[in-house]
Amino acid sequence: VGLGAIGSMVANMALEMGMQVAGYDPALSVEAAWRLSSRVERMESLEALLKASDFVTLHVPAIEQTRHLINAAALLRFKPGSKLLNFAREEIVDAEAVVAALDDGRLGGYITDFPLPVLLGRDDCLLFPHLGASTGEAEENCAVMAAEQLMDFLENGNIVNSVNYPQTRMARDGGYRITFANENVPRVLGTVLSVLADHEVNVIDMVNKSLHDMAYNIIDVETEPTPEIIEAIAAAEGVKHVRVL
Repeated sequence: VGLGAIGSMVANMALEMGMQVAGYDPALSVEAAWRLSSRVERMESLEALLKASDFVTLHVPAIEQTRHLINAAALLRFKPGSKLLNFAREEIVDAEAVVAALDDGRLGGYITDFPLPVLLGRDDCLLFPHLGASTGEAEENCAVMAAEQLMDFLENGNIVNSVNYPQTRMARDGGYRITFANENVPRVLGTVLSVLADHEVNVIDMVNKSLHDMAYNIIDVETEPTPEIIEAIAAAEGVKHVRVL
């Protein structure tokens, strides 16, 4: 359940172990789909996946929509005797409902690194300490990743793994690059493109992404934008910040 960065790796490794693998992810991104083996069977619903699986492993974030995703109602749909693995987030699973399902035999076992008191001392629960990203290797990888992503933003304007801005990336192929952030409202992008057209600046490529009330844009142009052009873009209603790279 969940086929993002971690879920896709688990699915691919399970295939290499000789398992038949099915996956469910209603928000599967194109990037994640490229990483996923074509041998992973796509399920159209969570219910269908639960009914068909001997092992169910969770790889989703803890958000309002996933809180107690595995609850008493979901556990009724599990294949009798199947095992549940949760190394994602504690809030995704209703631990009390899991205990009830274990007690009546509907669930064959629970494996997790969230060792809640209600799970302790049970032979049908395999519990691990929650290390998360606290290993030496993970700390080093996170530091390198953060530095690389910050450098990519400073040099190319690309945004990856931001909390309050949309993920926005575009390959660079010569020319000059303008990036700007704006309120996520109509006509801002059109106004900026009109400014470029009025100054006879040709657009080579562009990308526009939004997240909640903010939007972010990367525009590659053929000629170097003058200070007058940048001032006009910055003055457009709704524009928050402009950079030339």
